[in-house]
Amino acid sequence: MGCWVTAQGENRGATIDANSPFLPTRRPTRDRKPGRILLVAAASFAAISILSGCKRSTSDTPVGQTIQIHTPLGLPAVPIPADNPPTADTIALGRKLFYDKRLSRDNSVSCATCHKPATDFTDRIPVALGVAGKLGVRNAPTIENAAYLPLQFWDGRASSLELQAASPIANPVEMDQPHDVSVSKLASDQTYKAMFQKAFGTPTVSIGRIEKALASFERTILTGNSAFDKYEYAGDRSALTAAQIRGLDVFKDPHRGNCAACHTIGPHSALFTDGKFHNTGEGVSEDGIIIDVGRYHETKVETDTGAFMTPTLRNVANTAPYMHDGRLKTLQDVVDFYAGEGNSNPYLDKEMRTIALTGQDRRDLVEFLQSLTGDLPPNIGPPQKDAVPQAK
Repeated sequence: MGCWVTAQGENRGATIDANSPFLPTRRPTRDRKPGRILLVAAASFAAISILSGCKRSTSDTPVGQTIQIHTPLGLPAVPIPADNPPTADTIALGRKLFYDKRLSRDNSVSCATCHKPATDFTDRIPVALGVAGKLGVRNAPTIENAAYLPLQFWDGRASSLELQAASPIANPVEMDQPHDVSVSKLASDQTYKAMFQKAFGTPTVSIGRIEKALASFERTILTGNSAFDKYEYAGDRSALTAAQIRGLDVFKDPHRGNCAACHTIGPHSALFTDGKFHNTGEGVSEDGIIIDVGRYHETKVETDTGAFMTPTLRNVANTAPYMHDGRLKTLQDVVDFYAGEGNSNPYLDKEMRTIALTGQDRRDLVEFLQSLTGDLPPNIGPPQKDAVPQAK
């Protein structure tokens, strides 16, 4: 049976091989005394532990009182993983980590560099910029309401917010810092040690704890209570303009906009994403060449070629440019793209169909998308430099 080499969250699943030369290979003979057998076994295990670097694993489970994350009008309850219940201390720690540039190789980039609160947690450029001005390959999506997505990133390569949180830190074109270096930087900071102590019960810093704190903070970045929500879910018939009401009809009509086929609206809440992957023809050259294979990179399923996660449309008026490559600059560009059925390719999604939109329909649809601008909660910007008790 193997042992964890490091704290939970670091080098997950690293175990001593069953065929390790350090394991005892000779069974004790019958004439050995039981006490001696136990002593030899204990000594052997101790030697294995020393040589392999095994140590007692550090729990990544938060301590303290679990709190409820308030959801605004128009959103369902936030799904919470059983092993990462939100607490005030993990959220506060995650908030500090989110804005800390020390998580990057040259101390120049934080999570907030690409996900700025002033621009609805996007960066307003086509593709993300990392350390030393390195160009990414995809647009940085908003993390607002990311708590509801079943998979993270445009291609769904992370199965949870926790796994998503630490990926950019080590990515060579983003923050470009090995996880052990990030852990070492934070472990030398007494303020952080005190915060990890409060959040997890000990001052130990680990990448697993970093992931969980960041994810807990990101689950609080929710937007709702828009004009649409007041109209649709609070019964305020004056919340939308006449143009926006017409645009909502176009949005839901499968023979006109057909937008709700992927940007879903439910009877009690609306995420404006189905959490699935679709090939819309965006990112395909005019001669049908797919520039970015998208979801296929993760699944190797041919029909996933060129498919990307459906982004939420909440606050979409504030998060240009659009699409996974940031190629479309305005909402009008996006509406015109879909009205033109995207770019034909062998893997085009079945929902990409011919739609008949008049000029008025297109203008109304853009007006409706403006109505999805909602509220954000307080306490999600950079934290104040308040004094934190020192770890003992």
